[in-house]
Amino acid sequence: MAFIPERVYAREKALDYPRGQEAITQFRRMGVPVSVLKARQRVPGMAKDSVRRGYIEAKKILILDVVNTGSFISSRPSADYQLPLSSGCTGFCEYCYLNTTLGKRPYLKVYVNLEEILNQAAAYIEENPDREVTFEGSCTSDPIPVEPYLGSLEAAVNFFGRQERGRFRFVTKYTDVASLLQLDHRNHTRFRFSINMDEVIQRFEHGTPTLIPRLDAARRVIAAGYPSGFIVAPLILDEGWMEQYSRLFLTVREICGDLAGVNFTFELITHRYTDRAKQTIEDVFPKTKLPMNPESRIYRRGQFGYGKYLYPKDLMAEAKERFGDLVRSNFPDARIDYFI
Repeated sequence: MAFIPERVYAREKALDYPRGQEAITQFRRMGVPVSVLKARQRVPGMAKDSVRRGYIEAKKILILDVVNTGSFISSRPSADYQLPLSSGCTGFCEYCYLNTTLGKRPYLKVYVNLEEILNQAAAYIEENPDREVTFEGSCTSDPIPVEPYLGSLEAAVNFFGRQERGRFRFVTKYTDVASLLQLDHRNHTRFRFSINMDEVIQRFEHGTPTLIPRLDAARRVIAAGYPSGFIVAPLILDEGWMEQYSRLFLTVREICGDLAGVNFTFELITHRYTDRAKQTIEDVFPKTKLPMNPESRIYRRGQFGYGKYLYPKDLMAEAKERFGDLVRSNFPDARIDYFI
């Protein structure tokens, strides 16, 4: 699914970097309008009369920007640090946690100061000489749809391939992976796919590939020798959830095999939401069927300070045991990184 933005904006400081200049030239050759924004200038012309319309318009805009590399944010439990390559996503997943972090104007951003970003990663690696240091490249984005424009993932995979103690990881729902299959990753990058039941994808993950194409892309990534994995998220624990997810794991096994001898992980994430996300979801997707009844949840504060509505403890404990059984029975060589 090739993404072509309707309009590109470049922050003035992005013009100081060769990657920024090259991207602007590329977009103009494609016929995509490019405008330059001053440091604090807002993106002009966005719909203000409709949250839904403004949200949809924002998803069609790409901003070339420069990220502050003074310090990286923690990325627990996935990795030690976030690697800020981009932010935003071309998909329209109703449940997305970016509805909390990006709100009602989820512009796509790509950071052009890639060398500075990787140099900061190298500094963190040097600060920890006795262990591997891991970096997550998709905390606030799905980086695959914007990869053709700056090649940020390719640069990161090559960089971490040269690091003795640095490790990189990212996740995607998208299938345009061909440019990454021949890279010299040296087993230092874990390439994961986010998957779910087709019913969940069709109902809530608008504008993304369906399950089978994701699994086919995952097979290609596994064949390229990458340490790999699946994030199964969000786990929606409605009536009949165990039978439905059992079918999902059988489908994965039918297409990908039992993953014997493959360096493979699972990350299992239950559905949760914040008050801010709920408001955005209901404004943008007024007919949403997401289960967001606070009376059936418990409220807890997360690592970034805002509260989340989670499934009750008893249901979480049951789901943790059941999904552990599903992984172990279908993929005995795989490792579960975490269940949350």
